[in-house]
Amino acid sequence: MKIVKGGVTAPKGFLANGIASGIKRSGKTDLGVIVSEVPAVTAGVFTKSSIKAAPLEVSMKHIKKGSGRAILVNSGNANCYTGKTGLKHAQDSCGLIANFLGVDPVNVLVTSTGIIGKPLAYNKIVAAAPSLIKGLSSKGGGKFARAIMTTDLKIKEIAVEITIGGRKVTIGGSGKGSGMVAPNMATMLGFVTTDAAISVQMLKAALKRATDRSFNSITVDGCMSTNDMVTVQANGLAENKKIVKEDGDFKKFYQALEFVCIDLAKKIVRDGEGATKFLTIHVKGAAHETQAREIAKAIANSALVKTAAFGSNPNWGRVGAAVGSLGINKINEHNMKITFSPFDKKEIAIKVELPLGRASATVYTCDFSYEYVRINGEYN
Repeated sequence: MKIVKGGVTAPKGFLANGIASGIKRSGKTDLGVIVSEVPAVTAGVFTKSSIKAAPLEVSMKHIKKGSGRAILVNSGNANCYTGKTGLKHAQDSCGLIANFLGVDPVNVLVTSTGIIGKPLAYNKIVAAAPSLIKGLSSKGGGKFARAIMTTDLKIKEIAVEITIGGRKVTIGGSGKGSGMVAPNMATMLGFVTTDAAISVQMLKAALKRATDRSFNSITVDGCMSTNDMVTVQANGLAENKKIVKEDGDFKKFYQALEFVCIDLAKKIVRDGEGATKFLTIHVKGAAHETQAREIAKAIANSALVKTAAFGSNPNWGRVGAAVGSLGINKINEHNMKITFSPFDKKEIAIKVELPLGRASATVYTCDFSYEYVRINGEYN
């Protein structure tokens, strides 16, 4: 596997762009689009929150088709808690882009990120759409990555090349997220593109598995959002033998997809609002993987553990308390081993070993700092 440049436009046949439409008061870029030049097999995962933003309601319907051409994203406004008007704006956004591409609106996904509860300035999207489409480029991945940022400090993108059946296959990705990041999606968006030829069933299976081990294994503050979404588009232009089962080719594809997703997930955590430390929580010896991940999440979401990390205070009692809060009867102070790497470093590893089985899981998080409180106290 080889890391390459280009983000979401690294694979063959993908174009992207990002511009400033005026949604953000700062004047920064806030409208992005990804387009596949040919129909692409499409899969996605969405927030488990019962309160979903209007764009997600629309995209969840469109993605059932399993094929698409484009994804439109705006930042600066979540288009959530916006009622029937917000839903109409999401639907109209798909129609707007579809009209430019000459496709059915169901072939377009839409999502938003930003402030909840404020009307979306849809007229600004309409006015900016011609320039957005005109500027589509096979080198536009970076512009797209910047356009989807909210409180992010850095753009987040990655691309890799692998060989499947003698054909070069590329997988690219871009994401955003900084705060309100918790497992089961977060206030984060992830977009993956690939020129691999793969069936929709195998693509869904790969994305679900990769998401569990990446985007669903990160947390900044334990808060779940209303707008979270990860998609993958596969347009088949690499012309590899189509992946239709879990064989060697699928394994190669999956390993690369997981690498891309974990890389983006880690970048989101490293860019956590006010973060000064990056924490890796590894739990081993659990009865099953779900239990291992639940324990790791409890530690990662503990405000006491996170503030201890900020203060370079290796308070192992806080880790034990976080595990104990789950009430798992077979875990006690006699059979749980807790180890730390040095807490005065920028990267900290916390390991918990249990005697319940052979399952393990890893979760990534960051510390809580004074800056985190300031950012979220002022965010509006």
